[in-house]
Amino acid sequence: MSRPPLPPFNVETAKQKVRMAEDGWNSRDPEKVSLAYTPDSRWRNRTEMFEGRENIVAFLSRKWAKEIEYRLIKELWAFHENRIGVRFAYEYRDDSGNWFRAYGNENWEFDEEGLMRHRFAQINDKPITEEERLFRWPLGRRPDDHPGLSDLGL
Repeated sequence: MSRPPLPPFNVETAKQKVRMAEDGWNSRDPEKVSLAYTPDSRWRNRTEMFEGRENIVAFLSRKWAKEIEYRLIKELWAFHENRIGVRFAYEYRDDSGNWFRAYGNENWEFDEEGLMRHRFAQINDKPITEEERLFRWPLGRRPDDHPGLSDLGL
């Protein structure tokens, strides 16, 4: 299974890969998202480390059950050959109605078919008020005219 754009990346294809990842995660569909990763993809996300699509689906299912009204923006930070570095922020609320903005960085490595084989994420959560929210588009894909992280000063 091929998942273009394929490495080696240039600035245009790296940005495209980042937006595709953002769109996938904003779908909040664990099965769909897992298909962007190799069957044996290795992840480190906060304190969790695991491998494989089945574990990716389980992780994302738990994540989106707890992170309600999840909305994400990713931005290209750097790239080289088959690796991409991104920074991101996402907003969500918990089941008690408390809002958070999570900030983080990810390091990605892709195989020759464009599937991500390694994903290492570092994430910090900041409590925010409902009034401080910046990501207010309807659930799903971020509209093309919605500001990105740099435009929002994040």
